[in-house]
Amino acid sequence: MLDSNFTIRATRRPLRIAQIAPLYESVPPKLYGGTERVIAWLSETLARRGHKVTLFASGDSTAQVPLEAGFPRSLRLAGLEGLGLGYHLPMLSDVYDRADKFDLIHSHLEHLSFPFAHLAAVPTVSTMHGRVDLEDFKPIYDRYTDLPLVSISQSQSAFLPRMNWVDTIYHGLPGTSYHLNPNPGSYLAFLGRLSPEKRPEVAIEVARRAGIPLKIAAKVDRSNEAYFNAVIKPLLSSSMIEYVGEITESQKQEFLGNAVALLFPIDWPEPFGLVMIEALACGTPVVARPFGSVPEILQDGVSGFIESDIDGMVDAVSRVSSLSRHACREEFEARFTADIMAARYENLYYRLIRSGERRLENLPAEGLANAAK
Repeated sequence: MLDSNFTIRATRRPLRIAQIAPLYESVPPKLYGGTERVIAWLSETLARRGHKVTLFASGDSTAQVPLEAGFPRSLRLAGLEGLGLGYHLPMLSDVYDRADKFDLIHSHLEHLSFPFAHLAAVPTVSTMHGRVDLEDFKPIYDRYTDLPLVSISQSQSAFLPRMNWVDTIYHGLPGTSYHLNPNPGSYLAFLGRLSPEKRPEVAIEVARRAGIPLKIAAKVDRSNEAYFNAVIKPLLSSSMIEYVGEITESQKQEFLGNAVALLFPIDWPEPFGLVMIEALACGTPVVARPFGSVPEILQDGVSGFIESDIDGMVDAVSRVSSLSRHACREEFEARFTADIMAARYENLYYRLIRSGERRLENLPAEGLANAAK
């Protein structure tokens, strides 16, 4: 049944919000995991803004909001990531069995929640955190073109113009998570996954040709072990290249803040690239290639340099000291804080709730009865 408060005209009253997180990592993650980190920041910031947030996530999550465990441990740490699809279904059933307890459901599960959202009376909005350009998934998207989606960059949503994109909301992180370091050390940084689309071998080549040491803090997924062993591992023998493995959230300030620049040499349609704003929060400029969200996130010549090829990136590294690290931090504070992100989502929630109320108000009596079942 619909909750009796659902059809009350939406005002700036506190909302009851369900946040559904992937089960692969805890919220926030212990090590690598950008999506789960964003969900933690969003949930906690919405709670501080007065909303009642319930987080559906793995049982080892530590975000400071009420938790409903979808599985006792994060699937990657439990060695069960290959069974992720099946393990998410019971959690989704739990959420939508209780849909009348929420004013809005916010899913971060990509297309997994689409069938449930399609049948529920309470509005669901889905943030698409991953790439949406893969042809194999187009039939799924085509089946659910009416569902409200949020993109994390305009370049991401451009791949699916027929979808119901209701907003583009950039990620944000707490302003206190990192602080400006105006006096960096003497190395370049690479942070992320060691995967072909991230092109760490390009970062190594840029550092080698620029004559500046490179520190690599990154994870290696099982699916990328062959790539790591064949392509990256042979390049780590150089004394200029230091591979430090995965690092924790608390280690990022020192790692990024002490870097001359972050290298982001991707060659795929990156939906956002959280590491770029983490670097800017430390005052560290970014040298990146112009794929995916990069031209939206970086201001070329202000918060970094955008170059297409290795020659251009090497030249950019030689010029990076001309950029103001204070300006990089200011760019972060103006565009990419958790408060800005949460305020934009909050406005969207109210808009979607009001849209749902109008739909119910305009239904004939028979349709209203069916919607309430």
